[in-house]
Amino acid sequence: MTGWDDLASTALVGTDRRPYPGDLLEAAAVESVRRRAGTKTPDEPSQTSAPGESRASGDGGAADAGRAAMEERGVVGRRAAEWLRRILGGEHERLLPEWLAAAAATGRIVPPYVLPDLLERGRRDRSMRVHLGVLAGQRGRWLAGLNPGWDYLLAEPTGETWELGGAADRRAHLTALRAAHPAQARELLESTWEQESPDDRAGFVEVLAEGLSMDDEPFLEEALDDRRREVRQAAANLLTRLPESRMSRRMAGRLRACVTITGGVIAVQAPMACDKEMERDGVRQKPPRGTGERAWWLQQIIARAPLSVWDHPPARLLAMKIPDWDVEVKGAWVRAAVLQRDPEWARAMFGWDPIADLLVALPPAEQQELAARFVAEHDLDSQLIMVLGGVSSHWGDGLATAVLRKIVKVNTTQPWNLAELVKLAGEHIDPDLHELAEDFSPAEPVQKVAALLRFRADMYKELHR
Repeated sequence: MTGWDDLASTALVGTDRRPYPGDLLEAAAVESVRRRAGTKTPDEPSQTSAPGESRASGDGGAADAGRAAMEERGVVGRRAAEWLRRILGGEHERLLPEWLAAAAATGRIVPPYVLPDLLERGRRDRSMRVHLGVLAGQRGRWLAGLNPGWDYLLAEPTGETWELGGAADRRAHLTALRAAHPAQARELLESTWEQESPDDRAGFVEVLAEGLSMDDEPFLEEALDDRRREVRQAAANLLTRLPESRMSRRMAGRLRACVTITGGVIAVQAPMACDKEMERDGVRQKPPRGTGERAWWLQQIIARAPLSVWDHPPARLLAMKIPDWDVEVKGAWVRAAVLQRDPEWARAMFGWDPIADLLVALPPAEQQELAARFVAEHDLDSQLIMVLGGVSSHWGDGLATAVLRKIVKVNTTQPWNLAELVKLAGEHIDPDLHELAEDFSPAEPVQKVAALLRFRADMYKELHR
């Protein structure tokens, strides 16, 4: 009788009549996961095994299964797991990333029976992976070693330390240290910089965005000479946010050579060439398809030069005449506001080109205020959906009310056009506002929003039991 048969038989007759050594449910869960991963139990002969072949490998598999069962962290509660099961079963599937993030924050892992489904979904959707390394636990990593399609999990954070972890664990460690002690994080990175791989160096540089200051400038300036373009670009992006950095001052000089402001006119002379020094400072020589070289170089210089160099507030500059390169200059101002996280410029440029990227430069409360005005003043179209998609969750009363009011209005004229807005509202409004939505209007789309908000509120409640 195989191990699976033994488990099934014991489950059928009960442990009173057929005692089972150990935890029957735990063993059954492990065996179920093994089978869904396409592996045999240790006492089942492999179809590919040669006659008389030693079963030592099978014994090793049993040891691996035992190690996988020895989790260091507890599993989320049964009712919280039920919410996950419902989501995986197709009920509000777009909430899966939110459930995973909330579950990871509790420090617990997912139950064994959902691992194959989660790992398979993570194979297809990279955005899910950020939390799976922690949520899958030891058993998940064991499964990932059995199925090549799931081995991506082995590169995700697991909670290991800087010295012992893989690339993802080390980045997570550096991120946490940077948030608490910025200088220590930079010094730790400097101590191992020469030994890091090019891919790791690029990722590690991006971590320094948190707590960025002029103390980081010497290290980032040296990173501009890195062999890997991604490392140089990451360093240049951070130096762009430091207006006193040497790179920013060089960019300011290039901008002054290109632009002259006289009265209400901005005269622009795009650069004629891109030299090695410009490339070192993050200006990419080859333009994207459909963009001319000079326009491309001009836009990058404007985007990386300190916005203070313009000596005028953005609202006034937008009112000036730009005889040549008008669209290129204003598009570069948008990019500069995003790169440099400048709130004043982000507000002004949002009025010229309301794109979601500009909202990143604003605090969450102001994002919502700006988005609420946009919702009130604009028709429901793809641009409105994109703007709302860029606003940080969870939306408070102001934005929630503006969106619900828009839903009621559109429901009387174009109810067929509401599907995406209803989903966004249900997924991003603070779930604690479900009663606000329930009382707002009896209209069916609003009640759908209310039902989804209540679903999320109950989901969080169970996760935090």
